[in-house]
Amino acid sequence: QVQLVESGGGLVQPGGSLRLSCAASGFAFSRYAMNWYRQAPGKERELVATITSTGGSTNYADSMKGRCTISRDNAKNTVYLQMNTLKPEDTAVYYCNARGTHYTNYGRDYWGQGTQVTVSS
Repeated sequence: QVQLVESGGGLVQPGGSLRLSCAASGFAFSRYAMNWYRQAPGKERELVATITSTGGSTNYADSMKGRCTISRDNAKNTVYLQMNTLKPEDTAVYYCNARGTHYTNYGRDYWGQGTQVTVSS
């Protein structure tokens, strides 16, 4: 079965760093774009970062640009989000997402359960 298992969330002080991981199984990981979304209390879900299936291209939300890096290891079926210089407004539940963009899998969408990131002193 399809599974996305996230880890690495937790409590961190402002200015600190976290590395989120998402381990995927049950589908052709290397043929899917991978994304990180987040949702803060009372706000809509927003896209934080995206990476193409081969890892050749990445994009970031303006609020996180320069402070985070998305990467993937297709041999390990894992995607990462390194976050630095964290701010209290980064507090949210972070979700791992796999999205098909090729004609063979276009429209397929898989989600992890989410991991809580809390930035507070």
